[in-house]
Amino acid sequence: MKEIVILGAGNVAFHLFKAFQATEQIKVIQVYNRSSSALKDFEKETSVTTEISQLKPADLYIVSVSDDAVKEVVDSIAEKNTLIVHTSGSVPLLDSAQRNGVFYPLQTFSKNTDLDFSEIPLCLEASNKKDLDFLKDIGKTISNNIYEIDTAQRKSLHLAAVWACNFTNHLYRIAEKICEQKEVPFDILHALIKETARKVQHNSPKDVQTGPAKRGDKKTIDFHLNQLDSPELKEIYTLLTESIKKEHGSKL
Repeated sequence: MKEIVILGAGNVAFHLFKAFQATEQIKVIQVYNRSSSALKDFEKETSVTTEISQLKPADLYIVSVSDDAVKEVVDSIAEKNTLIVHTSGSVPLLDSAQRNGVFYPLQTFSKNTDLDFSEIPLCLEASNKKDLDFLKDIGKTISNNIYEIDTAQRKSLHLAAVWACNFTNHLYRIAEKICEQKEVPFDILHALIKETARKVQHNSPKDVQTGPAKRGDKKTIDFHLNQLDSPELKEIYTLLTESIKKEHGSKL
């Protein structure tokens, strides 16, 4: 059985912990976090600590903290003769550790939302082949989707993920506020959102684009802009409309 220490107690760390604990091949022997209150989610199932000097020896240290804190945490344990990986999509390999790598699960995580980790892509990178193979073996215990992705690819993938997830979710929130203004249930849009997501599972997004910008419906676009009271929303609407027009050669 491989023994792992997780450094961090946020959403990614929480779901990784649950996934590893559900296997017979992996045991999370300790979770570290600076704040003791965040460790309450783990303390009933494993050892916890707020002191980085008290980390237990393990086969793998997984640093799952905010992007800005990754280097500081890795540097603080770099002297350990153990493979140290981080879970960030945008941080490169950190060579302060002799054995280093990346264990990046490409998904949006919330503690109160259950996930089937076996469906989540794991993007792996390591400074040597032996450690990469080790990470692949670890990854296969929790996921059916293992990818060897280098730093440059991962940075682009993370950027794409922000567009596909974070920005899209924010647009959902804008749509929700527009509905709220006229007391229309946002739930009415759920079927549309599901179908849009379903179509891109099997088609290029370019091939399934619809809407007034794609069709060149100038009157509809002007009507929408007149409905928007916020200059900021008008600008967002106009920028997205122009981007769609450019992609599809629409003429307005």
